Amino acid sequence: MKALPLSRRKLSLAVLAAALLAAGALAPRARAADPVAVGILIPGSKSDKGWMESGYDGLMAAQKELGPQVKVQMIENINYADMEQALTNLAGKNKLVIGVGGQTQAAVLKVAKRFPNTKFSIVGGNKSDEMANVAGYDVKQAEIAFVAGAAAAMLSKNGAVSYVGGMEIPSIVNAGKEFGNGAKYVNPKIKYFENYTGDFDNVAKSKEATLAAIAQGADVHYHILNLGLRGMEQAAKEKGTKIVGSYTDRCGSDPLYPAYSITGVGYQVQYAIKEAVGGTWKAGYKPFGLAMGPAASDMVVCGATPEMKSKLDQIKKDILSGKIKVLEG
Repeated sequence: MKALPLSRRKLSLAVLAAALLAAGALAPRARAADPVAVGILIPGSKSDKGWMESGYDGLMAAQKELGPQVKVQMIENINYADMEQALTNLAGKNKLVIGVGGQTQAAVLKVAKRFPNTKFSIVGGNKSDEMANVAGYDVKQAEIAFVAGAAAAMLSKNGAVSYVGGMEIPSIVNAGKEFGNGAKYVNPKIKYFENYTGDFDNVAKSKEATLAAIAQGADVHYHILNLGLRGMEQAAKEKGTKIVGSYTDRCGSDPLYPAYSITGVGYQVQYAIKEAVGGTWKAGYKPFGLAMGPAASDMVVCGATPEMKSKLDQIKKDILSGKIKVLEG
């Protein structure tokens, strides 16, 4: 059967449609940019009231702010021996991988060599051999620990304070030394007790270390612990002592804590993700600390007197100016 010729009107419409299609006018709408895939390793518990929870809070803040621009894969509660495997898993599926904690640094540097096209950020990283795809964010714990020591000395009624750290690595030890230095800066006669459990999550050991310090007169304690903080809390509640909290301002949430140091762990997680999404992520060492403002590092005494606040503000200024020298880390 012979095909009927197109009418002049239909022919004109067909020609017009072909022209528009060629010009792209009838082409499907351009798809929104794919979300940036982010993998994050939180070695401890995201509800530890400490470093790990602060990192998790930063992740949640980034997701809330960026919405569909970011897609997250998280691995939590990983033993030190399993970090390399966990990071390898994340590196194979994501454009940016974040290790929350200096304890992830060795594994990150090892895995990053095998994934040169993946970006890696270490929250709590320190200076190391530079790699083109690795950024190390230094929270400068020793810096704010000095200020925390000063606050603890002001809060102590017995003239004795203590510190319990987890793993005995340079950044944790340096923070402990500066906490003691800060306390002595305010009260040269103060007694200072320092201990390490070898494990950020061991509740029994941190309780034992805190009780030992309390037996020697310490009534205000500071820490760099994860779940091990539960042990310090148990000891303090039993003996009626106080704790200077770390990482996040939670004033008013628990009378056990009269003050908090802010070390901006979550701030740095959020920073890494925003930089990756915005296309401005950079490799290399980047110090944060007091110089980056109160969101990155600060000291908050709940209900501080004007005199106490003024003294702490001056100490922070003196650290920034170099008048007070503190250790790295």
